[in-house]
Amino acid sequence: MGLFSKLQLEGIPTIDWEMTPEYTFGTFESWGGVERIRSSNELVYYFFIDAWAEVSRLCLMERGIKHAKVIAEIQAPREMIDECVKEQGRVARFERTHAINERLKKWLKEHVVEGDDDSLIIPVHEDTKEELGVTDLPAIAGSTDFVANIVLPDHFSELSEEEVVSLIKQYNLVDHERNPEGDFSASLMDSGDGKTVVDRTTGLMWQREGLDIMSHRLMRKAIEEVNKEGFAGYNDWRMPSLAEGLSLMTREKQEKDQYLHPCFSSLYPFIFVDAQRKPGGYWFVDYKQGKSFWASGTIPGGFGRLCRNFKH
Repeated sequence: MGLFSKLQLEGIPTIDWEMTPEYTFGTFESWGGVERIRSSNELVYYFFIDAWAEVSRLCLMERGIKHAKVIAEIQAPREMIDECVKEQGRVARFERTHAINERLKKWLKEHVVEGDDDSLIIPVHEDTKEELGVTDLPAIAGSTDFVANIVLPDHFSELSEEEVVSLIKQYNLVDHERNPEGDFSASLMDSGDGKTVVDRTTGLMWQREGLDIMSHRLMRKAIEEVNKEGFAGYNDWRMPSLAEGLSLMTREKQEKDQYLHPCFSSLYPFIFVDAQRKPGGYWFVDYKQGKSFWASGTIPGGFGRLCRNFKH
């Protein structure tokens, strides 16, 4: 039957055997200059290893401009996958997607791409849209007791690991690695537009959804577009500070398997915050893992969830 036939892909798709997770952001941000991507509508397919879970998986990625979706898991021999992961040596804590090695590449060509045993191919159907529905939160309309109790830092900052720890301790924010016993708690209210909620504790209005994964540079441009369009009727949306991003973190995992109130979409699990790391990199807040972390502003990139100061 073949790989692409089983996955019911249209056109004449091909595998880019040279593409790796490390190269994807540079390639798809500047597709006109690298001679790989000829059109903004073009899709590229490549294999990689997802080593985030306890058991690593060999996956097929479908990638385009502002589009990334795992479309299949490949049942390769376990020892070959483990061998490839072991070859990576020591890697950063938040770099758990790996390029395939030559042995896996040869096996894939023989058994999956050119072979006819489609039982090795397990299609993956990822959710790309989440219906948020009602929030079950109290309504901000008519509220007479709206007073921001805590004013958090709301500006860009450069922070070392030690300064991040100090910031978290200062406001007793929840970070399940650095301050798991933090008792900072948002007090969310429904703004009534279906798109946003307001935190009575901090006086911030938040997007319930967010911005798709992209680099730090492109995130800045996307925020400009959000404000130009006047999302939810406002044009002063911004990236949250690290403290503001952590202000939404909950002590316990919620029903969407994140440390985040379920009124928010689960499709934006880790977000950029307006903070650079000293001596290099950018800070993120990860609601899936329940903590802040740092990484490159391009690899692995990040999602956005914007906020603004709410004036009741």
